[in-house]
Amino acid sequence: MILKKISRAVCMSFLCVGIAAQAAVVPEGVKLDEEQRLVRGNGSEPASIDPQKIEGTPGSAIARDLFEGLVSNAQDGSVIPGVAESWDVSEDKMVYTFKLRQDARWSNGDPVTAEDFVYAFQRGVDPKLASNYAWYFELAAIKNAGAIINGKEDKSKLGVKAVDDHTFQVTLEKPLPYFVKMMVHTTTYPVPKKVIEKLGDQWTRPGKMVSNGAFKLKSWVVNEKIVVERNPNYWNNKQTVLNEVVFLPIQERNAELDRYRANEVHLTYERLPIEQFKRIKKDMADELHITGQASTYYYSFYTRKKPFDNVKVRKALSLAIDRSIITDKILGMGQIPTFNLTPANIDGFKAPENKIAKLSQKERNEMAKKLLAEAGYSKDKPLSFTLLYNTDDNHKKIAVAIASMWKKTLGAKVSLENQEWKTYLDNKRLGNFEVARAGWNGDYNEASTMLDLMTSKNTLNDPKYNNPEYDQLLVSAIKAENPGEFYMKAEQLLARDMPIAPIYHDVTARLVKPFVGGYQNQDPLNNIYSKDYYIIKH
Repeated sequence: MILKKISRAVCMSFLCVGIAAQAAVVPEGVKLDEEQRLVRGNGSEPASIDPQKIEGTPGSAIARDLFEGLVSNAQDGSVIPGVAESWDVSEDKMVYTFKLRQDARWSNGDPVTAEDFVYAFQRGVDPKLASNYAWYFELAAIKNAGAIINGKEDKSKLGVKAVDDHTFQVTLEKPLPYFVKMMVHTTTYPVPKKVIEKLGDQWTRPGKMVSNGAFKLKSWVVNEKIVVERNPNYWNNKQTVLNEVVFLPIQERNAELDRYRANEVHLTYERLPIEQFKRIKKDMADELHITGQASTYYYSFYTRKKPFDNVKVRKALSLAIDRSIITDKILGMGQIPTFNLTPANIDGFKAPENKIAKLSQKERNEMAKKLLAEAGYSKDKPLSFTLLYNTDDNHKKIAVAIASMWKKTLGAKVSLENQEWKTYLDNKRLGNFEVARAGWNGDYNEASTMLDLMTSKNTLNDPKYNNPEYDQLLVSAIKAENPGEFYMKAEQLLARDMPIAPIYHDVTARLVKPFVGGYQNQDPLNNIYSKDYYIIKH
């Protein structure tokens, strides 16, 4: 499909390239296997696969196969059409009009219409649903989103409407140059109103779920596997090659690697076991794929709970982390040690100069000791707290190492606590932690996708950081022709207040079987879609 070009300026602002619809491309001469079945490691059991309720990558990975939004990502990260075959923007850049495909269908054969998007967007901001991503619609500057989330307006007042069955229109409160980029996120996916209103929370169960992506839900055995099968009603079904995709919630990296070696997993999750990486790199180099990711690994301090309401305590703990040991000695996969939340591979971002980063670890340790003493802690009165992390071999190794650093440098007594994914998410959200492992993968390719996480309005702001100056910088960035300076100042405030301790910018390191065709993921967001792949005869 050709993108509708309303004006040269608009097209250039959205980099109108890669506009062909996403699909598997099988090179001439490649023989396909009779069994087109892909088995993917998926990290953990998803808390939900409801687009407006998803939180975390396990649910999102499955949703990208089951659903399709207005736009999608190509494997190089560029934005391409999804259900919307074209779009245009008004002269004031406040109104976006998406033309939907006439042949887009739900898995039950019903047409996908503009009303489905209206319903999904309104559902996402509805306080009754209490979506963990409601803030995303406000961040996208959709008219009245903030007022609706705060209970000041009815969801019907959201700036979305169905002009006709195949024309979906969004009105913004202010121009947002990266608005279309934001529409790749799962929380903006359409959902079937009739099905949800009839079945309620049960609509995501096998045999009941209706979706509009290349695949539909076949079965779900909790903590064992989720199976999706080809959706014959998908508009681009002819270009889909796989007939079935199996998602395995394998939390332990070594267990996943064992199953990969036994050919029970064809494509591993985002990480590999640390202690076996050198051997993997040596023995399976042709199957190893490492890609820079717009992702940051960090520790959150719950700033509303003593002693972490004291910035000196937070800074001392952050300074005492030897990041190079974590990235080079423990991980060794190309991760980059950092004191910033925003990765350098995010479009348009330039990190501010950080004097702390230029110091030696010995100098940082001395600063940490001084700050902790000033906060009132000593050998006779040691700092004592619990570090929470979700169940995972790599997270445990990092937690053990950092706890050891804190004990050696600061005399801190750290208890480690691991929890399964859903419980861990719930406790972070409720503030039932002191220090917690966290990580953030960018939702779209622009610095605000990282920095907005620490704004006071964001429900995923686990540290409960609240700084009006910081919030205003993010507001000003939206209005600025050059938002970079505001992003730099925001990073400087985070470095000053230290609600989190950034540790490293991450990479995607996964193993892919040689018979999995089509894998060439270079998207910094790591948004991969099974419909791109196929199984080669082997």
